[in-house]
Amino acid sequence: MWVPDAAHEALRDLVRAREAAKRDQLRARHRLAKFLLRHGRRPSGKGRAWTTPYFEWLETVRFPYAAQEATGVDYLHEVHHAAERVARFDQAIDAAVATAPPAMRAVMDALQALRGIAQVAAVTIVAELGQVSRFTRPRQLMGYSGAVPREDSSGSRTRRGGITKTGNAHLRRVLVESAWAYRYAPHVGPALRRRQAGVDATVNEIAWKAQHRLHARYRRLTGTGKCRPQVVTAIARELLGFIWAITVHTEAQQRPVAA
Repeated sequence: MWVPDAAHEALRDLVRAREAAKRDQLRARHRLAKFLLRHGRRPSGKGRAWTTPYFEWLETVRFPYAAQEATGVDYLHEVHHAAERVARFDQAIDAAVATAPPAMRAVMDALQALRGIAQVAAVTIVAELGQVSRFTRPRQLMGYSGAVPREDSSGSRTRRGGITKTGNAHLRRVLVESAWAYRYAPHVGPALRRRQAGVDATVNEIAWKAQHRLHARYRRLTGTGKCRPQVVTAIARELLGFIWAITVHTEAQQRPVAA
């Protein structure tokens, strides 16, 4: 057991509020997209939705009836409002990270050496997990997350099902989102290189090992015919092992040396 201090509680409230804002943003976008689809409004180009050109096109969409026009304007306003909420939460997270205790900030920086884990994901993991070194083995952390398969065993019979989902749902969500990055071949791009700059060499070695191992596991599991969501869930569970290794190493470095 671990009792969170006031700093962890405050950070947890913030990241969960941002998560709720992201859900609201997704719902607002779905409402507008379905409204446009019902009336046959589609952009002429092949650009991606919710990019700058797409929003420029949205401003030009018109409808034959005033009631439809009012509906479209209101839906678009909600999309912009949701985006502004998320942006405000992102700024608040930036400020919270800058003023966080040094030990907590060190763990956040170290976790960002992993592919697929940027600042928001790292802050969420730290806020939801707290002191990771209380888990003596990575498997304990995996069980705590609820990402391990169910087991129904009796005698010599062993039957496993889907994941238990008995742990922290916020943690599982961010892990699965991060795990999708490992479907790509190992690579250190400009953004990841910036996050790894100044991080302990041991942490970067663990992160590089994670890329090779998790990508190989992704290819092996998809090669057997398993569906990708199940494969990514398995990758997320194994990613926790690398998170455990990095966090325990970083927390040990932050402890004061005994005289």
